[in-house]
Amino acid sequence: MLEPESKIVLDIWSARIPGYARFAEHHWFIIARPGSVERWEVWQDPNQCDKSWGRLHRNLLRPSAGEGNGRGRMLERLMDELALMLAKRIETSPQKYPWTETYLAFPGQNRITFVQWVLGDTRSCDWLPFCPDRQKSVNSNPKLNI
Repeated sequence: MLEPESKIVLDIWSARIPGYARFAEHHWFIIARPGSVERWEVWQDPNQCDKSWGRLHRNLLRPSAGEGNGRGRMLERLMDELALMLAKRIETSPQKYPWTETYLAFPGQNRITFVQWVLGDTRSCDWLPFCPDRQKSVNSNPKLNI
């Protein structure tokens, strides 16, 4: 039986990016616990809301809000122990994510890098662009030993 703290849902969301990069996607996490919902993401501009750590933001936008070129859509829902483990990783990311002050649309570090950093080796990321090479470079970085 799960402890009350672990009654958690972690969703991975995506939306098309507007403008010149409209073929690209923006990804973020939604952590839902009884009584609270949080959205976590890396944004190209730093310090855009009350809970920002450089380019890492909590609750910059409504949880399911799109990116300006369409609606947000849920890609995957995680629950139970895996959701709890990843939620803890996300919630400690302001102190542990090594690229809070860095953003380069291509080739990165960027929004996709944050999602891959959070997921680590726990999930397939085949829905992310450039997954195999990006995953290898993220996982081989010594800064990421958590």
